[in-house]
Amino acid sequence: MNEAQLASVAQSLVADGRGILAADESTGTITRRFETIEVESTEDNRRAYRELLFTTAELGNYISGAILYDETIRQSAADGRPLTKVLKDQNIHPGIKVDTGAKPLAGTEGETVTEGLDGLADRVAEYVSLGATFAKWRAVITIGRHIPSAYCIHVNAHALARYARLCQEGGLVPIVEPEVLMDGAHDLDRCDRVTHDTLEAVFDELHRQRVALEGMLLKPNMVISGTKAEVRAGVDEVAERTVRCLRRTVPAAVPGIVFLSGGQSEVEATAHLNAMNANHGPNPWKLSFSYGRALQDGALKGWRGEAGNTGAAQGVLQRRALLNSAAALGTYSGEAA
Repeated sequence: MNEAQLASVAQSLVADGRGILAADESTGTITRRFETIEVESTEDNRRAYRELLFTTAELGNYISGAILYDETIRQSAADGRPLTKVLKDQNIHPGIKVDTGAKPLAGTEGETVTEGLDGLADRVAEYVSLGATFAKWRAVITIGRHIPSAYCIHVNAHALARYARLCQEGGLVPIVEPEVLMDGAHDLDRCDRVTHDTLEAVFDELHRQRVALEGMLLKPNMVISGTKAEVRAGVDEVAERTVRCLRRTVPAAVPGIVFLSGGQSEVEATAHLNAMNANHGPNPWKLSFSYGRALQDGALKGWRGEAGNTGAAQGVLQRRALLNSAAALGTYSGEAA
């Protein structure tokens, strides 16, 4: 894809009222999720669960893209269609996680750098041949007593920009995901400062490495209190501080910002997104979602590995997607709506 085509795909991923389903859990992560519902994590069970998600009726009305794991992009549905074709038949872009995970960062204590740049150009070419139109790379920034260090922020920003450039050259829209973790007792102000510094470094590197901002999306955390904070900020305060931070750091050329849920509950993630769109706009970029657990959790619990539960589980996912679609439009009016 050339720059105009990349921009077109990026814009379609943040079309009004549509967001992204993150279904790119690694085998280890989805195994832990399956353990919570007492389902064995076999390849067939993982395929059946992802097929359940992707074949949910009318999902494409609310979901523009689905991020897949390497195993998933190679799998087919029970009817023989590749799962990428299942998604495209729903008017959903297939995406792919291309990083190989966060590893300990040499010279630090408790900090990581995300790896996966080696051989990335070849992997991008293969994923394009398998039907992917966009990609994702997640960097992890931890808040602690003496962290994050400027060194940690810099090396992760550099890797994110290098990934984004390689993806664009290979024909994939990159989703750039610098996640400042919610874990910890830090307050809203600390999250705001770290998120600001992280995004500033990321966009500096994206500029240096000549990434076309019109052909990418940003997937950040919200500015939110730590999970163990003594006092946690309310919904509108989170929304206001998040939008303010983004206005200070994210260029208007970026088509959209698709938030990660980052450990928030389904309801929290939806309410925060809605407050941004309803109360703190207009903004130069679309504000939407790229949720994993905050879209899937209810469906996973409803499924429990039983084929007979498929319809009920899909109903839960469809409703959650509809509610987040409303939040992306600023029209969410609560869970009873």
